[in-house]
Amino acid sequence: MVEPVNVALPAAGLVVLIIAMVWTMIWTGIALWRSAKNNQIAWFIVLFLINTLGILEIIYLAFFQRNKNIAMPVVIKEKAKPAKKVVRKKKK
Repeated sequence: MVEPVNVALPAAGLVVLIIAMVWTMIWTGIALWRSAKNNQIAWFIVLFLINTLGILEIIYLAFFQRNKNIAMPVVIKEKAKPAKKVVRKKKK
């Protein structure tokens, strides 16, 4: 019979693990949000299933997203065109 091995994680290792988890969650959340907004289903699935500590997510955000202005949409107001003058002919 095999005895289970107790492996204790030192405090420094626990801190590194927590930092890596938070780092990954932030980048994955941003990348998933942008891929969903851009209707890039294949990217959404890949980013959701593969955990690369944020590396794949950063590559997607830097090079492969379609619309890079999702977070900060720009509103462009069109200038109103002046109305054309209507010239009416006088009836005789």
